[in-house]
Amino acid sequence: MRKLLPALMGVVLAVTACGSGGSGSGGGGGGDPIKVGLIVSLTGNYTPLGSEDKKAVELAVEQVNAAGGLLGRKVELVTRDDKTAPDQGIVAYNQIKGDIDALIGPVFSNAALAVEPLAQRDKMPYLSLAPAQEQVEPIKSYVFVTPALSSMYAERYLQYIQAEGIKTIAVAWDSKSAYSVSGHQAMTALAGKYGVTIAVDEPYETTNSDFSALFQHVRDSRAEALVFWGSGAPGVTAAKQYVASGLKTPLFLTASQASKLWLEPMGAAAEGMTVQSAIGVIGEHLPAGRQKQVIEQMAGPYRQKHGYPPPQFAQDGYSASLLLFEAIRKANSTDKEKVRQALESMDLVTPNGRFRYSAADHSGLSPEYISVNTVKNGAFVPTPWAAEQLAKTVSALG
Repeated sequence: MRKLLPALMGVVLAVTACGSGGSGSGGGGGGDPIKVGLIVSLTGNYTPLGSEDKKAVELAVEQVNAAGGLLGRKVELVTRDDKTAPDQGIVAYNQIKGDIDALIGPVFSNAALAVEPLAQRDKMPYLSLAPAQEQVEPIKSYVFVTPALSSMYAERYLQYIQAEGIKTIAVAWDSKSAYSVSGHQAMTALAGKYGVTIAVDEPYETTNSDFSALFQHVRDSRAEALVFWGSGAPGVTAAKQYVASGLKTPLFLTASQASKLWLEPMGAAAEGMTVQSAIGVIGEHLPAGRQKQVIEQMAGPYRQKHGYPPPQFAQDGYSASLLLFEAIRKANSTDKEKVRQALESMDLVTPNGRFRYSAADHSGLSPEYISVNTVKNGAFVPTPWAAEQLAKTVSALG
C-alpha cells in the first residue's frame, strides 16, 4: 500500500480545478494534530452502513498521514457512535464538538438531520454521509453532503426507466426514513417529466416484515417495474419475499443495497435484480482515466485490508475525507470559516464522482455519476445503458 501513497496525494492535488495553495493562517509546520470528528452508526440498525464508512475514513486518514499529513500536521480521527438514533447523534456531537476541527457523518439521515442545526450553530464544517434532501434545501453555510441526494437517485432511475421504454411503475417507500421519504417525493415530482405514471404508491415502516400485500397490489396493477426505497434490513427482507412471491414485475432497488451487506444474505436470489450505486462501486467497469484512477487508489488498499471491495457506504466516507483534506489544504488553515469557504469553491474528483460545490450548491454531485446495475455472478455490473452513459461522463474528465 505504501507504494500507492505518493500517487494518492498527487492524484488528489491534480484533480482539483484550482490550486491548493492558500494565504490563510494556521498552516505552518508541525504541531498539534488536526482532529476530524466522525459520527456514524456503530450499533443499532445502521451498524452495517456506519462500520463501512468508518473503515473508509480510517483508510483515508492512514494514507494522508503516511504521505506527510496536512499542513505538516498529522490527522487524528475522533469517532463516536450515534447508535442509529437521532438523539444519540446529538449526544455524540456534543461530546466532541469542542475538540474537533471539522465533522464527517452520520450515515443515518434522521441522525444527520438532528446534528445539522448544531453544526451550523457552532460554525463547524460538516460533511454529511446521509443523502436526505432537507440537509441542503435550503442551504446551510457550514453543511455539505457527500452522497448523491435522494432526488438524484430518483431522477437517475427515471432516466433509465424512460430509456427502457417503461411507462408505468410502482413505488414503495419507508415512511420513517428521511432518505426514503425524500427519494419518494422526488420520484413522484419528476415522474411526469419522464413520461412515467405511478400506478402503486405504497408506504411501509422500517419494522415491516411482511411485504406480501405490496406485491399483490403490484400484481393487480399495470406497473412494469417496482422501485423499492429502503435502507438496511427492509431491503433484504423485501427482496427475498419478492423472489418467493413469484412476482414477475422487475424489482428496482436503490443504492442502499449496493454492498455485500445485501448481496451476501440474498445469495443466488439476487441474480438479475437491478440496483443503483455510486460510480465508485463499479469502478472496474469504467474506461481508464482520472475517475477510475481515483477509485482504484481507494479500492485496491481497501480490498487488501478488508478482503472485499469497498461498498456504497465506504465510497461516501472516503470521498468525504478527500473533500475535507483538500479544503484544509486550500485554506492553508484549520480555521473553520476558511475551510468552509474552501469547500464552497471545491472542484474535486472523488470515488463518488466530481464534486463542484458552490454557494448555491452544497451537494456538489449530479445524477450522471450514479450507475444503474444488474447483479451478475454475485457482483454489480452496469447495465448497457449505464455503461454507455458513464463512459461519456468519465471521458469528459480525461
